[in-house]
Amino acid sequence: MLVLVLDTATPAVTAALAEVHPSGHAVLAQRAVVDGRAHGELLAPQIDAVLAEAGVKPRDLAAVVAGVGPGPFTGLRVGLVTAASFTMALGIPAYGVCTLDALGLRTAGRALVATDARRREVYWAVYADGSPLTGPAVDKPADVAPRLAEFGVTTAAGEGAVKYADVLGLPAGEALFPDPAALVELAAQRVRDGAPSEPLTPLYLRRPDAVEPSARKPALSASER
Repeated sequence: MLVLVLDTATPAVTAALAEVHPSGHAVLAQRAVVDGRAHGELLAPQIDAVLAEAGVKPRDLAAVVAGVGPGPFTGLRVGLVTAASFTMALGIPAYGVCTLDALGLRTAGRALVATDARRREVYWAVYADGSPLTGPAVDKPADVAPRLAEFGVTTAAGEGAVKYADVLGLPAGEALFPDPAALVELAAQRVRDGAPSEPLTPLYLRRPDAVEPSARKPALSASER
């Protein structure tokens, strides 16, 4: 079964084509461009590129796997709206994967996974040999650092872990962004089982920066009206 894999929860705008079969899975083609402000412009051309590289048409796809975050509002929304469009247009299921889980899957021992949440904060979770010990959260690195000892964390992964390594006090590995192979691995059994399509609920963890403007105050004072 051919699966389209998307993730836009980090500055890495990622698209891949994977094959899921009864005994495993393999990534056939992938593209990832790091640009935190161009998710909307980059994702569609990358999807076209991976399908063309593999000689696959959209109608050949059996499912879509999408990273659901956590991530900043605008970038994350691009990937999830695109994934939902494929499922509706082609009548195929969608499966969501926590983006931190995809990064955490390749870690060993007790590890912190942290991505950049902007506002001098990180999205983070703790993993034990690739399995989550905590749910995803968003905090300032200085607030995360004191909690790491209670989990026995000794290493870290993710762009946020590298950016704030001096605050977190952990050696960070080379994995900055989620690997498409990890995303599809976390959804592969659902694909094989033909599980029902899932709602792609984004993990924003906080309100978007943009807010609805408040009602405009009247220009005249009460005495003038």
